Amino acid sequence: MQTEIQEFREKEGIILQGVGSFYTIGTDDGNTYILRCKKKFRHRGISPLTGDRVLFTPGEGEEHGWLEEILPRKTVCLRPPVANVETLIIVLAPVPAPDLLLTDRLICRAYAQDMRVIIAVNKDDLDPTLKDRIRQEYAGAGLQVIPVCALEKTGLEALRDAMGGRLCCFTGQSGVGKSTLLNALLDLELETGDISRKIARGKNTTRHAELIRKNGLQVVDTAGFNLLETERNIPPETLKERYPEFLPYEGKCRFRECLHDREPGCAVAVAVQEGKITAERVERYRMLLNEVRESWRERYD
Repeated sequence: MQTEIQEFREKEGIILQGVGSFYTIGTDDGNTYILRCKKKFRHRGISPLTGDRVLFTPGEGEEHGWLEEILPRKTVCLRPPVANVETLIIVLAPVPAPDLLLTDRLICRAYAQDMRVIIAVNKDDLDPTLKDRIRQEYAGAGLQVIPVCALEKTGLEALRDAMGGRLCCFTGQSGVGKSTLLNALLDLELETGDISRKIARGKNTTRHAELIRKNGLQVVDTAGFNLLETERNIPPETLKERYPEFLPYEGKCRFRECLHDREPGCAVAVAVQEGKITAERVERYRMLLNEVRESWRERYD
């Protein structure tokens, strides 16, 4: 009888935020609950993530409830730590200067899990030419570039339309204005920071990943960062599969196993010479390829 009562009381929801050992859960009917995680997850080596769909037992009175099960995840981001993201929105800005190697890392990880990627170029008023340079850089990658200005509230409608009802995650360097952009999009009052004059980087104001649901949008706000470690255990020959602009040239290289790393007769190298792919994009790919090779060699160390 006790088991039947527990099953009847179990609810399904989504993790909106985790702080310490407590998790805020939202249900489809708009209610929120504070839960603690059962020890069995720690024993299994599983950590609940913002965005996880879960089964839980609500608490009674002032008592907290318990997270019972984590439902199967569609996607997993470890940096930022978020589950079930459908659209990754990478925010760039003129200041701090865009780190396109970091951007490429994020795109590669998203494409590996079939996530849709959007680049939002914020602070468009500071440098109206940046959006065109970014569009040229990623012309063959199949992602959308949307210029916005959070302070002047321009371009927001285009970004809202692109987001739709999907679970979206905002990510990118510290100081690009993610929280300011979310404030403008959702009429919120998230804490925002400024730029450090000494190092021209942003000051982190978001400390925990938080899922915000408002006005038909589902958005995860995450802490900014400036470094992203190399993925481990990726076979080097699979990295090129994460570059859609390379696909038209597969099978056209002199060598069947060409990795587009300066091999003779490489069709991608010819495409660069013809201006079909930017040389900078390919050079960054080769940098990541070298890192992946090194990590692959050390995978059993």
